[in-house]
Amino acid sequence: MIALVLLVAALIVTAYQWLTWPDVEALRTGEPQRTAFIRAWEHGQRQTGREGRADYRWVPYERISDHLKRAVLVAEDIDFFSHRGFAVEEMKTALRATVSQGEPPRGASTLSQQLVKNLWLSPSRNPWRKVKEALLTRQLERMLSKRRILELYLNVVEFGPGIYGAEAAARRYFARPASRLTERQAAALAAGLPRSAWYPGAASRSYRLRVERTLRRLKKASWIAKEL
Repeated sequence: MIALVLLVAALIVTAYQWLTWPDVEALRTGEPQRTAFIRAWEHGQRQTGREGRADYRWVPYERISDHLKRAVLVAEDIDFFSHRGFAVEEMKTALRATVSQGEPPRGASTLSQQLVKNLWLSPSRNPWRKVKEALLTRQLERMLSKRRILELYLNVVEFGPGIYGAEAAARRYFARPASRLTERQAAALAAGLPRSAWYPGAASRSYRLRVERTLRRLKKASWIAKEL
């Protein structure tokens, strides 16, 4: 009897996952209206009695400064154009640090993994969420071009509390469109990822040091411009 109950439960869970599985292929041309992270942020606002609505504005790839594209890549995923969704060496390094130093696992997520999480998942670390992230990342890399993945990422990632996407961030912090961001402004935005508490104007010394480090990396990684 117990085995039957477990089997029925497993079938129900499987059916639910199949029916609610995200339509990755639709992202080849469609623009996401609201991501899981945007909905979660707005829900949190309502829970605290605020009526805040996320600032989210979509712009096409061509209207985002190449400075920002390069800055995000050097800050978050410099091997983006050569990997297939997973930074294997980064994952190995993180695992070695966890085992040898007893540290909690540090992040080694690629832009593709971060995009999947932002679009459809949550920040939780439960095992099924990680499995789902891996499966969706594989789908994303198989169905979409690298340029499209980068375009989606730059449009949905959080650049400060309630500020989603390059256009909203550029206008909020610098009073200009994303297409006109300078190299330093781009570094200031990219250096805050993926921490929503780090953004242009934040008082954190660690954040300011990361901005300067991102600028130095930009100088050394001029070759990335060829990939864009």
